[in-house]
Amino acid sequence: MEETISLKDIYYTLKKRLNIIILLTVIAVAVSGVVSYFVLTPTYETSTQILVNQHQEKGQIDYNQVQTNVQMVNTYSTIIKSPTIMEKVIEQLHSKSTVDELNNQVTVNSEQNNQVFTVTVQDKDPAQAVKIANTIADVFQKEIPKIMKIDNVTILSKAVVKDDMAPVKPKPLLNMAIAGVVGLMVGVGLAFLLEYLDNTLKTEQDIENVLELPVLGTIPKMKAADEKAAKKVTVNQGIGSEPL
Repeated sequence: MEETISLKDIYYTLKKRLNIIILLTVIAVAVSGVVSYFVLTPTYETSTQILVNQHQEKGQIDYNQVQTNVQMVNTYSTIIKSPTIMEKVIEQLHSKSTVDELNNQVTVNSEQNNQVFTVTVQDKDPAQAVKIANTIADVFQKEIPKIMKIDNVTILSKAVVKDDMAPVKPKPLLNMAIAGVVGLMVGVGLAFLLEYLDNTLKTEQDIENVLELPVLGTIPKMKAADEKAAKKVTVNQGIGSEPL
């Protein structure tokens, strides 16, 4: 016969193991908070914008040239992370990072049908992040005429160090919320596992659920004071009684 679990059984199991569920959830949140605030190093982010646009005569806009510039943004987004650019950036920064390590810090984004693309840099030092972003933009602007034989790159806005710069990661509150959910799920799973492995009968409800027998009566457990009083009465009766 196939066993079925009712909502009442689920509620009973969760209520029975509620302490374990709460404990695991609290531990998960606490560990996540400690790691996020005291172990992980904050990472800061800054960005610079680069415009792809050739010099135009005043009052004249060449639509075909604009479309060409828009299409070249994708090409430039690839070139800017190439070893040709990154090696010169590392050289100017006097950095010990490799091209791959520096590329991992850099993200290039561009909007569709837009002549502007953004170079975003992440670093543990906000001032260093700004320095890397601006150096990449400067090197790219100087090198792109040699690479593409065309001068159509302008730095639209440089990265700056702000007084209120906040780290982009880690995000302690988000990490703690995720850890709380994970801890709760683990706690619930462990509760059902323990309930599945536990084949002992501890309460009247266990007898009714497992043996499917009605409970006719129970013997309450005596308190320590009641046990002491009962023993005293028994001893007194033994002393005062005479053998038959």
